Amino acid sequence: MTISLMRLALSALLALILLGAGPGFVTEGRSQSAADIAPAVAKFAADSYSDTEAGLAALALSPNPQAAVIVEAVGDGRLVFDPETKSVYVKTKAGALTDAATGAAVTGAPADLKTVRLNNRVRRAVEAAAGALALVSPDPQKRLEAAGAVFKSRDLAALPALQAAIAKERDPAIKDALAQAQAAIVLTKADAPEADRIAATKLIVDRGDQEALALLAGVPADASPALRTAADAGIAKINRSLAFWNVAQNVWYGLSLGSVLLLAAIGLAITFGVMGVINMAHGEMVMLGAYTTFVVQELIRTKAPYLFDWSLAIALPLAFLFTGVVGIAIERTVIRFLYGRPLETLLATWGISLMLQQATRTIFGPTNKEVGAPSWMSGAFQLGQLSITYNRLCIIIFALGVFFALLVVLKRTSLGLYVRAVTQNRRMAGAMGIRTGRIDALTFGLGSGIAGIAGVALSQIDNVSPNLGQGYIIDSFMVVVFGGVGNLWGTLVAAFSLGIANKLLEPFAGAVLAKIALLVFIILFIQKRPRGLFALKGRAVES
Repeated sequence: MTISLMRLALSALLALILLGAGPGFVTEGRSQSAADIAPAVAKFAADSYSDTEAGLAALALSPNPQAAVIVEAVGDGRLVFDPETKSVYVKTKAGALTDAATGAAVTGAPADLKTVRLNNRVRRAVEAAAGALALVSPDPQKRLEAAGAVFKSRDLAALPALQAAIAKERDPAIKDALAQAQAAIVLTKADAPEADRIAATKLIVDRGDQEALALLAGVPADASPALRTAADAGIAKINRSLAFWNVAQNVWYGLSLGSVLLLAAIGLAITFGVMGVINMAHGEMVMLGAYTTFVVQELIRTKAPYLFDWSLAIALPLAFLFTGVVGIAIERTVIRFLYGRPLETLLATWGISLMLQQATRTIFGPTNKEVGAPSWMSGAFQLGQLSITYNRLCIIIFALGVFFALLVVLKRTSLGLYVRAVTQNRRMAGAMGIRTGRIDALTFGLGSGIAGIAGVALSQIDNVSPNLGQGYIIDSFMVVVFGGVGNLWGTLVAAFSLGIANKLLEPFAGAVLAKIALLVFIILFIQKRPRGLFALKGRAVES
């Protein structure tokens, strides 16, 4: 594997120097023989492993786009030739024949064509040629990956070619990667001048990742004092940088966890705050929202696959409406008779949660269900040494969007005005003509609907199963109590604070102990501040 990587890197660099091709390179004139692939194609008809290798090596240096087609065909066993006429053809994946040199369709070819043979050496040559052609691809990402392969291989024979490649490269990021690859080669070259090896150390430190750290750690102990000092200083600097990025990564994970907690707790915050109901079935509302997403995606897969990227947008309003209606039904049929009796509401909603879980198992089965991610939520990008996935980023933005939308509802609508009035003083609100029972039902439905759209988001990062909600109900109550019962801003601060604290503690204490430590902290905290971080104001609250 190492030899193959070294050959790939060397071939890629040679192609880069000889061709100077692709966007970002300084383009020089190419000879007519380099562009003409006919001599290289003819070698495949010799039925010789060595000639096949020579043909692949020549194609690796060709700017002709047909070269990549031929190299791929060799690797797939789709390059054939006529033993009599020595004509070479590419067999397409559909079974048609095209002329290898021109790509033109061919008809009337003889039936007794032979396939160009492969052995391990030829396969390695195919890999090397493919790497070289990818390097001169118009796609800068492929060239950057090839530079990374050179950094890993550190082939001494590639050093002169690499120096010329750096001179031709225009793209700053790729040029830096090539310079770091050159530095890696120089540092491992024992007979290189000491000044060059020290300068190479500084370039490698600029890379700042684990590979650079391992390379500097490999500097021999018997190296010169100046080189050893430079390497040790570089190792210390990279370690400090990685420690910072590790903290940043944990903070990012904490923000991601906090957004999940916010989504799971925000609905509970308004129902618990307005009605004082300990709703143990809140997690099942989250679960129902996730299953709504599953059902929507199943229908789209069978009826309209082209709408799959819109599946979450379709599932969001449906999950909100479905879980909202379920919440209103629970409030009207059970909870309305238990106001003022918190223990009974706890037991009743716990029983409802068990019923909903069992109903879901009966309908969908006990196993996890697959919920796919739209293409625009797949993948990740790097910010320094920080890896940010698109699905987590979307959930953070979505959670904040839900939070501010709920604030608008509570601050700018008549329903919000009535909810705030009932929260602050239920009896006075009733005396003013507000139908508190109706507000209770609508508020419970609103909280359940928000839990449903939280389930849509959680379906992208967690297993969709009947037990989905059980993993978040306790954490949701912790967030609500810590932030202040019924206070949305307190819920926001508490969710992200607990999420970040949990992820920062995990590397030292482990996941279980970190959660226990946070639970102990909250218990001690509410001894001092029973109303949480941000307590609501009002006669009913203060009485």
